[in-house]
Amino acid sequence: MTTKNSNSQPAVSPARAAAFDILLRVERESSYASELLHSKTYDRLTSVDHSLTTELVMGVLRWRSLLDSQISEASSQPLSRLDPEILAALRLAVYQLRWLSRIPARAAINESVELVKRARKRSAASFVNAVLRKLAAIAQPGVDAPPPTITAASAAELAARSAHPQWLVDRWIQAYGLETAIQICRHNQSVPVTAIRLRHPDAEDQLRAEGIELAPGVLLASARRVQHGDITKTAAFRSGRCVIQDEASQLVAALVGHGANILDCCAAPGGKTLAIADRNANSPITAVDLHPHRARLLSRLVHHQDQSGRSAVRVVTADALHLPFTATFDRVLADVPCSGTGTLSRNPEIKWRLVPNDLADLQARQLAILRSVMTQVSSGGRLIYSTCSLEREENEDVIEGALAGDSALRLVDCGTELEHMQREGELVFGNISSLTRCGYLRTLPGVHLCDGFFAAILERI
Repeated sequence: MTTKNSNSQPAVSPARAAAFDILLRVERESSYASELLHSKTYDRLTSVDHSLTTELVMGVLRWRSLLDSQISEASSQPLSRLDPEILAALRLAVYQLRWLSRIPARAAINESVELVKRARKRSAASFVNAVLRKLAAIAQPGVDAPPPTITAASAAELAARSAHPQWLVDRWIQAYGLETAIQICRHNQSVPVTAIRLRHPDAEDQLRAEGIELAPGVLLASARRVQHGDITKTAAFRSGRCVIQDEASQLVAALVGHGANILDCCAAPGGKTLAIADRNANSPITAVDLHPHRARLLSRLVHHQDQSGRSAVRVVTADALHLPFTATFDRVLADVPCSGTGTLSRNPEIKWRLVPNDLADLQARQLAILRSVMTQVSSGGRLIYSTCSLEREENEDVIEGALAGDSALRLVDCGTELEHMQREGELVFGNISSLTRCGYLRTLPGVHLCDGFFAAILERI
């Protein structure tokens, strides 16, 4: 509920103020909305306000191009000439007008006008008010959710209806076909399910006792999908008996398997490191990250979550291009920095930030990292290369480029490893062929109900 300040001026609700600030930071600082939403800055929000903030931020980012199209039709000025604060306030209001029927139009309009004033853009207040009232007069009734079905007969139609850049849609149609591209776009525009990994035999019973409704994992026996409840408020989560981790990410970590001496060379934020440690309780694990602050966070994570009372994980701040190790490792994970196009349901800002030329730059960096870490693999050892990208340049092309220059490593068929995991009861997904492509692991958003990941297994002969 909106209140008034001491000067009797309408105040902005905490949720809308937080959403506005986050959207501006995403725009100006290339921050990630999901990280900001879970930062300490917004701990003060009530659960209701935090939920609305999340709805507003993610809704605006997912549907930005569609919102901009509607704003453009009602605006007397080109959107390119509007200050970021004005555009953010307009997008927030239009998202509420179009999709959130439980919010009165007057509240959406008035508070966006106040947000503009709060941002010291008072001269634009009348413009924002006029644009929003014009749009409100023709607004369709809100449905409290984005359109449930996206259909299209062409790349242009799919890009427009699903609020994606057409260059990305063109690529996905070429790589996976129109129907799969539609499934990917639908998934990206939906709220992703919260998947967890159970780390303790009693974790599931504890969670259910705390009111969390769970469903079985789609891919893995150790995974659960949260149907209802806030997992982060539970004692089981706070004590480290379960962790939030997408099932495709869990699967990549599982492919590392068991080793006597393990290297995770691009380890932060640490979800895969922790999963590898849980599978290899008695093996030394070296986790490397380039950035000191990320390495510190990683160290705190693995030590806090250590279930055995001792941590076998050693965290090192180093560049994966110049690893400071003379010893080799029988298991190496290279989960390299990538475009993240397989995670757009969680990180929708990526699709507005990424440009085609970025893929070549990323590929060069990924290939350099892979070639560097290949030298750290012992005889008979394995290297797992992975990304959360859907793009060939970052996946197959990197592997092929690296193998072309090193005949001492060979590609291992991921399908064979998945079949072994299935026999062991670890993998519960039945259609292994849909998870593999030319010997590589490939999960597709909307097809496999998880993030999009790629993985390849290389073995030193």
